[in-house]
Amino acid sequence: GPARGDLWHWRFETLDIAQYLHPGENLLAAVAWNCGPDAPCAQMSFETAFLLQGDTPLEAAVNTDSTWKVLENQSYTPQPANAATLGAYTVVGPMDNIDGARYPWGWEQPGYSDQSWSNAVLNGPATPRGIRWMSNHWHLVPRMIPPMEKKRQDPPLVRRGEGVTAKPEFFRQGNKLTIAPNTQATLLLDQSYLTTAYPELTVSGGRGAQISLTYAEALLDSLGNKANRDSVTGMHIFGYADHYRPDGGENRQFSSLWFRTFRYLELKAETAGQPLVIEALTSRTVGYPFERRAVFNSDDPTLTKIWDVGWRTARLCAGETYFDCPYYEQLNYAGDTRIQALISLYASGDDRLMRKAITQFDDSRIPDGLTQSRYPSNVTQIIPPYSLFWIAMVHDYWMHRDDPEFVRSFLPGIQGVLGWFERHLTKNGLLGHLPWWNFVDWANEYDSGVCPGADEGETSVISLQYVYALQYAEELFQACGRIAEADHYRELAAGISQAVKARCWNEQRGLYAETPEQKQFSQHANIMAILTGLVPQPEQPGMLEKFLSEPDLIQCTFYYRFYLTRALKKAGLADRYLETLAPWEKMLEIGLTTFAENPEPTRSDCHAWSASPVYDFLATVCGIEPAEPGFKKVRIEPHPGGLKQVRGSLPHPLGPVELALSQAGGGGYSAEITLPAGLSGELVWRGKSTELHPGKQQIRLAD
Repeated sequence: GPARGDLWHWRFETLDIAQYLHPGENLLAAVAWNCGPDAPCAQMSFETAFLLQGDTPLEAAVNTDSTWKVLENQSYTPQPANAATLGAYTVVGPMDNIDGARYPWGWEQPGYSDQSWSNAVLNGPATPRGIRWMSNHWHLVPRMIPPMEKKRQDPPLVRRGEGVTAKPEFFRQGNKLTIAPNTQATLLLDQSYLTTAYPELTVSGGRGAQISLTYAEALLDSLGNKANRDSVTGMHIFGYADHYRPDGGENRQFSSLWFRTFRYLELKAETAGQPLVIEALTSRTVGYPFERRAVFNSDDPTLTKIWDVGWRTARLCAGETYFDCPYYEQLNYAGDTRIQALISLYASGDDRLMRKAITQFDDSRIPDGLTQSRYPSNVTQIIPPYSLFWIAMVHDYWMHRDDPEFVRSFLPGIQGVLGWFERHLTKNGLLGHLPWWNFVDWANEYDSGVCPGADEGETSVISLQYVYALQYAEELFQACGRIAEADHYRELAAGISQAVKARCWNEQRGLYAETPEQKQFSQHANIMAILTGLVPQPEQPGMLEKFLSEPDLIQCTFYYRFYLTRALKKAGLADRYLETLAPWEKMLEIGLTTFAENPEPTRSDCHAWSASPVYDFLATVCGIEPAEPGFKKVRIEPHPGGLKQVRGSLPHPLGPVELALSQAGGGGYSAEITLPAGLSGELVWRGKSTELHPGKQQIRLAD
């Protein structure tokens, strides 16, 4: 399907082709492809098929039937790209191996002879989801999101060559490169930033040549390690690659069936008896059409860089679904997606991909009640904590959008998730002995990301994550008039909290332990203790200072630092947030143009959960958040830290919410706040509240 889903929700799209039509003969042509056992993990397919239907009887002439012609394109051979071939978990689908001599050049152009093509074979009528009699394997539903944005970008720079020479701007200046017969030539190319794009290589001649394009996020040294991402000296490329064999024709353009992720490309050609002319090497970027409508700037230029690099990270991790990472997986994981969705709401105001993600996780639920950890996926994977963060995602949507019926539709799914966890409570009131993969964070001390006690005993971390979700569920069910369920979730959360306190609190250290054995302590457990209110408000700042300063605690990596920031805010220490950005500054120093999955050494150079500063620059530094469900009122509590000037603008459904802070003479700040018509709220500064009204207002904030 054109917008990834599952067989129960096979999405079709509606296209207006009027702008492409002209008087006389017009040709409609389409590519349908299916990689079979090598398909991307995110692609859930049954068989290869194609459907086109005119919108009214007037357009019925284009309907797919046996008058359509079809050809199996024998020029393509998929090349597996997986852990065995690349040494890392890779499930984005195969690479292309294209034989130009077997390609039906010009097939999509008027005048092409299709006399040798076969008539299409009908395999049954298409049927929408929900009709009485289903007659095929696809349950058709409308597309929920807009088409992907595609646009041309500058060709890459030439960084070095072997067997051929070219200046850095060679391709950007539109030059052609001729490679002599019987020559081996290699060019290392640098896009200068990470991108997701369809490469387009146009060649002439070169019959019998072998061409490869290798793609990588970063180059590797002699030991196979990444270094500064800008460095090429002594570095080599390793990654998935497409292979092309020209047929000797003129202006043959090769492109991939699916987009590629790269900063660096290696173009390698080995010619036979005919010279090969590289006419052009360009690419078209592709991604969800997010538009950055938010604004953030300050007197610290490093924050501007983090803002821009974070936004690029978020953009590259959003397509037909949210992606955890574009190079290796392109899978929509609930833990990642919760953070990504908030970034989308704050930076663009576009909630459509968030709605699709929430819906798809609900679609993914297994009979036990849990959602799958990632979806769509043709391999079932369950991470129980991610089901809890799906509930948090529904709550996030409820707070930011006035759409009660959409929220209400997920209450049965939320009940299913919470019921599964309730059935796994031990007699002591904690969660433990949990099946599946109980990933919490990529901390070094966690076995494959699993905290102590989750698999073999009792765990405070996931028990408190359950409390966190129960508290959100209580609010949702209360708002929907489901009082009995809300009361149950409140009582259940209170009971688990007391069990954690009774069994995991260590008085000597003044911290919560990972398990009742109290042998290990983590930031994670104590973050959740603060977020769930298990730590009384007056004690929260002291605890937070303690677990930030004690290095023997298991430390949060980039993913869980999102929750560390939530704890800072709840404890009244949000002005410390900017001090926690050293890892992001380090990534900028080593040349990353997107933010990585983990601190070095990292597998992925682009991982959306690490883009959380894009959200927090607006939600924490500027302090702009919903004051009540549906974002019907706004609460602005800025935390500028040591900044002298801050300016932010958030795309609210009613219009932009704008804040400008500047240090005033004599101490304190001057604030200019503009709210759109119909929106009111409050400004909170140093515990004092000031009412806000629509329009512009100037307020003096004293220290």
